[in-house]
Amino acid sequence: MQVRLISVTSPLIKVEGQPLSPEGLIAYCARVSSPHQETPDYEKLLAYCIAHKHWSVFEMVDMTVEIVTSRAISPQILRHRSFQFQEFSQRYAKAQEIERYQPRRQDSKNRQHSLNDLDEATKEWFDKAQERVAQMTLETYNEALEKGIAKECARVLLPMATQTKLYMKGSVRSWIHYLEVRTDKSTQQEHQEIALAIKKIFMEQFPVTATALAWR
Repeated sequence: MQVRLISVTSPLIKVEGQPLSPEGLIAYCARVSSPHQETPDYEKLLAYCIAHKHWSVFEMVDMTVEIVTSRAISPQILRHRSFQFQEFSQRYAKAQEIERYQPRRQDSKNRQHSLNDLDEATKEWFDKAQERVAQMTLETYNEALEKGIAKECARVLLPMATQTKLYMKGSVRSWIHYLEVRTDKSTQQEHQEIALAIKKIFMEQFPVTATALAWR
């Protein structure tokens, strides 16, 4: 799993001679009906908007991140339809890597939950099974390509653990919702780790907003 920041909305206007920060732009747009639109301070305003659920102002700024994960996780990410995505195409480019997972035990009371209490022998068996599958499928996939089979056909030989890369762009409002949902313990661990990495980036880029949300 890899996550990195690609872009954040960069305001072109200035207030009191100083360039606006992304959060400053949110406040500037929020004050569209105010005679004090160019007030440089905005901490209390953003906190007020969050407290009173005035979410539309947080749609004025976007953030894009790059995510490297598996084809098992990317469909979960793509379900968040308020975002825009670009994903690595297995029809156009050759798949290169197959990721490895740390096995967990199925929770018998919750089909969407797993428990990290497997014995070492079972973990070792799963690790070896992953290696066998990865080696066999990549060899067979590459052989198919060498025989002239189209990538869009050969990709059916690949497992869900095949690595993919996607770009995810959304407004601050969308990121707030995504992070509240996907950092929760009910999210699959591998996806939760991605969300926690994005949350760290979000808090660095939008510290006032993060503070108002009481994020740590």
